[in-house]
Amino acid sequence: MRTLRTVGELRAALAPARGAGLEIGLVPPMGALHEGHLSLIARAREQCDRVVVSLFVNPAQFNERSDLERYPRREHHDANLAAAAGADVLFAPSVEEVYPPGFATSVEVLGVTDRLEGEVRGAAHFRGVSTVVTKLLCMAQPDNAYFGQKDAQQVVVIRRLVADLNLPVRVEVCPTVREPDGLAMSSRNALLSPAERARASALYRALSAAAEHAAGGERSAEALLDTALQAMAPFAVEPEYVALVDPDTLEPVTHLHEPALMAVAAHVGATRLIDNVIVRPAVSSRRDTLRKEVATCSA
Repeated sequence: MRTLRTVGELRAALAPARGAGLEIGLVPPMGALHEGHLSLIARAREQCDRVVVSLFVNPAQFNERSDLERYPRREHHDANLAAAAGADVLFAPSVEEVYPPGFATSVEVLGVTDRLEGEVRGAAHFRGVSTVVTKLLCMAQPDNAYFGQKDAQQVVVIRRLVADLNLPVRVEVCPTVREPDGLAMSSRNALLSPAERARASALYRALSAAAEHAAGGERSAEALLDTALQAMAPFAVEPEYVALVDPDTLEPVTHLHEPALMAVAAHVGATRLIDNVIVRPAVSSRRDTLRKEVATCSA
């Protein structure tokens, strides 16, 4: 695996593969790689002839400088993990390479960025995400780009910008990888103390409780959200939000007719965590209704 620092080096390294018609995949984590990231690299390795992993802690998407400074950075360790998972190229540019002097362009996706993380972190967060992802896609010019379901709203935003800007890339979303207790793997988990780590499982327990309630027949969003909040209470974790939304538009759902996205965000100690699951209505409800109608007619 080669480690490259500039856009020129990256394009030169990929030119032979592109000229030969080989398929190029991009996996763009910020760093502190974990099993979730490695699953994206492995998926890219299955589907592509060349795999690029970018490592760039993007200052434009952090609201607080202290949060940016606390973000784990361990390039040498990440490089070894990426190589073992099947990466051909590690692209690790400097801030100056991505945002050179005089940089004055930004990409903003409207609508789907106004809710959930957008309400808490503000418009600048997703403007930073959209801009850096657009830049990375233009830098690497991949055929496929791989993202994790854990960042569900980010995925919605990226799909929208790829469609709106006619970018020639296929976006593939891979399942969230979890710890044995259900905690979604995240680079931020390394910032949790042992006691905070135990409390952090509250997020997945809340989502799971709501999903089980829905599978049992509950369709009221209010009731499902209340179930999630009750499941979090014993862990003394106060959510910033728990929401049930349409998975494509992120509009609030009031009654569960189709699969919906339940998303949660909370601080555990000084560390902010997010998670989500798809909540599905009870599949037997319509069948049971038809059976009751048939039974009534027969009687």
